[in-house]
Amino acid sequence: MAKPNAFYAQSGGVTAVINASACGLIETARKHKDKINKVYAGRNGIIGALTEDLIDTSKESKSAIAALRHTPAGAFGSCRHKLKSIEESRAEYERLIEVFKAHNIRYFFYNGGGDSQDTSHKISQIAVALNYPITCVGIPKTVDNDLPITDNCPGFGSVAKYVAVSIREAAFDVASMAKTSTKVFVLEVMGRHAGWIAAAGGLACEKEGDAPHIILFPEIVFDETKFLKRVEACVKKYGYCAIVVAEGVRNAAGTFLAEAGVKDAFGHAQLGGVAPVIAKLCKSKLGYKYHWAVADYLQRSARHIASKIDVEQAYALGKAAVKLAIKGNNAVMPTIVRKSNTPYRWGIGVANLADVANVEKMMPRSYISRNGFGITETCRQYLQPLIVGEDYPPYKKGLPQYVELKNTPVKKKLKTKFELTGRT
Repeated sequence: MAKPNAFYAQSGGVTAVINASACGLIETARKHKDKINKVYAGRNGIIGALTEDLIDTSKESKSAIAALRHTPAGAFGSCRHKLKSIEESRAEYERLIEVFKAHNIRYFFYNGGGDSQDTSHKISQIAVALNYPITCVGIPKTVDNDLPITDNCPGFGSVAKYVAVSIREAAFDVASMAKTSTKVFVLEVMGRHAGWIAAAGGLACEKEGDAPHIILFPEIVFDETKFLKRVEACVKKYGYCAIVVAEGVRNAAGTFLAEAGVKDAFGHAQLGGVAPVIAKLCKSKLGYKYHWAVADYLQRSARHIASKIDVEQAYALGKAAVKLAIKGNNAVMPTIVRKSNTPYRWGIGVANLADVANVEKMMPRSYISRNGFGITETCRQYLQPLIVGEDYPPYKKGLPQYVELKNTPVKKKLKTKFELTGRT
């Protein structure tokens, strides 16, 4: 009987270190040829499986796979395609099993956030229902840091480092010009419901007067009067006010300040930009000149300043996923377990996908200062180790060198094509 193959795919918003997980998984699978013949990657996530658009990673050299560890974004392409229930979309599940059977795929690895873990969980269930033996293991990834059970999520440490560095550097710039020019600077960061990324900006504030002077969290209802009073006080005391705001900040009515009125493929509200809203408020109510910036894709793609800890953890979880799978662990996700803060020590644990799928881990109120505009010492102790260490990519002519894989397609075996329905 032919040795089984594995399917690996990346899903959702990519990160600076998701490819490090891919590297860990593929390198580990290659060391277990007695268990796994080849690793096939899905081109553009689960869509690659549905359309039988598979990539043969065995065609990549050892050095190319190794280079994934320092390359940002998703080397195989990602997607935002949420599998519905089997009752709603039985054809998609039957198609997946059809593709897996055709290519002797018996291991399924899906690298993503909460919706992606839900996909892994559903496939583990449907495989039983359709009587096809496949081992499903999710691999955590999300800059939002909102997956439950795992202490933190790969991708978060690097975006946290980027945000803390960015607000510190920008604040130095603003402080230089504040006497006769800009008084308010607003940096908008990701975080629709959970304020982990915004909180990371607080790491730059190590002493009285350091930026950011204000952090606006999704967990704290925006109070315009209280906010403006704080801005004015900071400008009078420090000469300027530097602000970090999460995209998901809401008002008392529960409406996003940046609500754009449309939704993405997962049904989440598409946000239109909260930084200009906050900045213009400071101008109209207080008369302060402002500048604002949206970190957007820059924060999650900045591999040049990635956290070393983040890279190491992302790689370790890819490696652990393979080891769990070949030992027969099904419908699980490897996790990061914090053993101590000082010194920072961590290890690998395991969680059931049923306990992870569609559960958001919010920031504890104890992590947010009493006035709602900063982080507490407890939060700092949690965040600080996650941004420690540098893991620079190789540079050439002043620019980081990243790998672009050949992504050789696997020959299709099915005669029928699959048409995707709805938005992806």
